[in-house]
Amino acid sequence: MATYHKPLVQIERRFRASPERVFDAWLDPAMIGRWMFGPALRDEEILRLSLDAQVGGAFSFVVRRQGEEIDHVGRYLYMNRPWRLVFTWGIAGASAEEARVSVDLLPIGMECELTLTHELHPHWADYESRTKAGWTKMLDALGSILSTTK
Repeated sequence: MATYHKPLVQIERRFRASPERVFDAWLDPAMIGRWMFGPALRDEEILRLSLDAQVGGAFSFVVRRQGEEIDHVGRYLYMNRPWRLVFTWGIAGASAEEARVSVDLLPIGMECELTLTHELHPHWADYESRTKAGWTKMLDALGSILSTTK
């Protein structure tokens, strides 16, 4: 029986915001449209951002890139506001294999540290560096938004 290595992407980022504000940014479609998707981040159009923010609830973030509709889908596995959020992540129709993403928040004074861990399915190992670059760009955008808004 073959053993597969699960590629792991891990990113740490410090935010000038409370864990509550950072946690909530992951579950607010308006905020998601400012830092995770949209023309401010990359050449794409947001078509629909919908979510059911509860354990067992699903999300669907549909964008159009280069004329193609891409539906980022997942299900919320665990929520402990404002400390931990865990969800699956995949592209509808692309593959049956979903990744698992964990977001852990640690308060540091009036700020917080976020640790994002993205566990890729072994079939997606070639996307490890691309995944890290994508999350890095999105977390940088989130940091900019949170530092300029209250």
